[in-house]
Amino acid sequence: MTGLSARFANRRDAGRRLAAALKPLGLGDAVVLALPRGGVPVAFEVARALGAPLDILMVRKIGAPGHSEYGIGALVDGASPQVVIDEPAARMVGADRAYIERQVSQQLAEIERRRAVYRTGPAEPLFGRTVVVVDDGIATGGTVKAALKAISMTNPARIVLAIPVAPREALPELRALCDDLVCLSAPQPFFAVGAHYDDFTQTEDDEVIRLLSAAKAMVSGD
Repeated sequence: MTGLSARFANRRDAGRRLAAALKPLGLGDAVVLALPRGGVPVAFEVARALGAPLDILMVRKIGAPGHSEYGIGALVDGASPQVVIDEPAARMVGADRAYIERQVSQQLAEIERRRAVYRTGPAEPLFGRTVVVVDDGIATGGTVKAALKAISMTNPARIVLAIPVAPREALPELRALCDDLVCLSAPQPFFAVGAHYDDFTQTEDDEVIRLLSAAKAMVSGD
């Protein structure tokens, strides 16, 4: 589901419009996973509309030896963290199993540190559930692709990717990695995610913490 072009007042507005587009899919027993930080305000509105728990999904890049900016894989957090490695790239840069294991250990520690900052508690289990992955937009799709591949390893019942805006050429590959893709706007040409928002102010940690807490209270009925 894609539109040609759309503008959003802010991330919360994008979330409400995404939620309306998701309603007809009948997403039972769903858990909403936001890519922090910008995806959290969008996902909060989706979780509220679906009556679903909200969690964050942190993706940490595994870089090449001596060139950390060159990604050879990713670690995706969750109740059972998953590692996605580009094996040909790893062999090309000489990243052996011991190196990868050290990197995974370091990135797991960073994920735990961030979870402590965001006070999320234990990660939501995904097995057998409908998982709705939400971000505020996609530029290249690399992070989301790693997330979707890792989520599929947890054997969910259904994977739904919900995004306000993405480049049209990125959609076919993303669609192949999930059961349903909801994208409100797929402009051509595509310049930047922020160009489609009137207010694209950076989401700060305090807002992430507040929204995660509010979402938890909604689900628990407090």
